[in-house]
Amino acid sequence: MLSPCLTRLTSPADPARRLVCFPHAGGAASFYRGWSRYTDPSVELLAVQYPGRENRFREPLIPTMDPLASAVAEELLGLSPLPTVLFGHSMGAAVAYEALLRIERSGATHVTRLCVSGRSPDADVRAAVRTDEEVIDAVTSLGGTNAAVFADPDLREMLLPIIRNDYHLIDGYRRAGDAPPLRADVHALTGDRDPQVTPRDAEGWRTTTSGSFSLTVFEGDHFYLVPAAERVTRSAMEAAPPLPV
Repeated sequence: MLSPCLTRLTSPADPARRLVCFPHAGGAASFYRGWSRYTDPSVELLAVQYPGRENRFREPLIPTMDPLASAVAEELLGLSPLPTVLFGHSMGAAVAYEALLRIERSGATHVTRLCVSGRSPDADVRAAVRTDEEVIDAVTSLGGTNAAVFADPDLREMLLPIIRNDYHLIDGYRRAGDAPPLRADVHALTGDRDPQVTPRDAEGWRTTTSGSFSLTVFEGDHFYLVPAAERVTRSAMEAAPPLPV
């Protein structure tokens, strides 16, 4: 049985591969529910559920990267070692990267690819604390949440603490300069009109791995992966390498 940290979106009887998806700031596991239509029947599709939302809404939020990435890595290490691809979008790209560092540090080799979407490896750190209005402007300007949601007082009260927490986490995160290169392959994905990440920025992920690197640029903005869900899913899993011998 899976822990609340992971949401099962497909349940193959005899899975051959696994795709684990990490949501963006303010996002939840349900963001990836539609991807089940595009995965091969042999692929087990899981999504990470951060604390404080959906089935984990009673759990306290985690405001810093280390405990969040460590908790996710521990849960993933408890699964059967299928050939696995990690996919993270925006904040989720950083969480997936940090989780994989911890997985590889344990000696595990079954995660064969990291897909990082909508984020550069070394995004600027913002020192200033964001006001609620700044948080709302940031979220809605990227297209992740409809601005009308925040006009509803109940929804605003429910969502703002989660989004504020996630922005605090990612604003304060910096990738360690002495982090070891990943052994897994890295595939960077971005939209050609993303106001936060240019293709050149995404190219920076090349330096994070001793494995192979590839870059795919899709048409669209920061949430290019919503209309392009089928192509993104297939791109993430296409020719996913087998476990090393």
